[in-house]
Amino acid sequence: MTTISDVARRAGVSAMTVSRVINGSGHTSPDARARVEQAIAELGYVPNAVARHLRSKRSKTIGLVITDITNPFFTSIARGAEDVAGPHGFGVLFCNTDESEADEVAYVSMLLQRQIDGVLLVPASASSRSIKLLRDRHVPVVVLDRRVRAPSVDVVRGDSEGGAYGLVRHLVSLGHRRIAALAGPREVSTSIDRVEGYQRALADVGVPLDPDLVRFGGYQEAAGHAMAREVLAHAQPPTAIFAGNNFIAAGVLAAVRECGLRVPDDISLVAFDDLPSAWTADPFLTVAVQPAYELGRRAAELLLERLHGGEARPAREVVLPVELLVRRSSGPPQHGLAA
Repeated sequence: MTTISDVARRAGVSAMTVSRVINGSGHTSPDARARVEQAIAELGYVPNAVARHLRSKRSKTIGLVITDITNPFFTSIARGAEDVAGPHGFGVLFCNTDESEADEVAYVSMLLQRQIDGVLLVPASASSRSIKLLRDRHVPVVVLDRRVRAPSVDVVRGDSEGGAYGLVRHLVSLGHRRIAALAGPREVSTSIDRVEGYQRALADVGVPLDPDLVRFGGYQEAAGHAMAREVLAHAQPPTAIFAGNNFIAAGVLAAVRECGLRVPDDISLVAFDDLPSAWTADPFLTVAVQPAYELGRRAAELLLERLHGGEARPAREVVLPVELLVRRSSGPPQHGLAA
């Protein structure tokens, strides 16, 4: 196996010079650097990353703990984080929790055992025991997409309350009065914020809130399907549905079809986050779109700031605006059900 001494002999320099070139530390003349790089290429030398990490006390990796890797919203977040981390020499380890706090804690424990440098975390609940684990080990963490009860933690998220408010006000402006809200888990901040935006939109125009039209469940297609079937079976069914995310909206579409109804002819549908283009014949869903890539990018930048000497900086919360895209899935209520 090729060693650092072999590279030094081939390049005609000291082992210390080779080490400086590999680690990017100290001064090395351009000529010596070129000879070392050529020797590394010729000999096929692979530096011992583990040894370097032990010396520097850095693993040069960060963890990204998300709740559903199959959701395009989170894959875009992952790409944004990776595009920032990579050029700074950091690898990204991806962990998927399926909205399970137990799985989240298990993954964070595993990352700590691997001496992770920092963590980007989409928490499965507002309590987030994971943050305490990370803080106890002095590992920087940035919370993504959601709020948590932990004080003094960096957060990067979209404006869930404002986006929900805009979607529901749009439905009200079309004449809808019976609007269902189908949200994610009750303990997750995005669910809470989106239902609060829904309620504020109704209150601002004097539309009474019907608690029977508000459902908390999960951010999965199956949960959206089950919640939609419940509200559509109501004695006074809604004329419009606000889905808490794109997967819930996909479940709603299936339930609506099973009931012999059509969107938007019989019922309107709006949602947080867009559906993948492969799921529909054409983009037709009215949505509040979060800048997912930008969320991942900004969160990774905050984490790298912490890792590069920003430990004492006060915690920051970055709330990015959402964009309302009005498409064909929302229209006026039919059959005189606006009242």
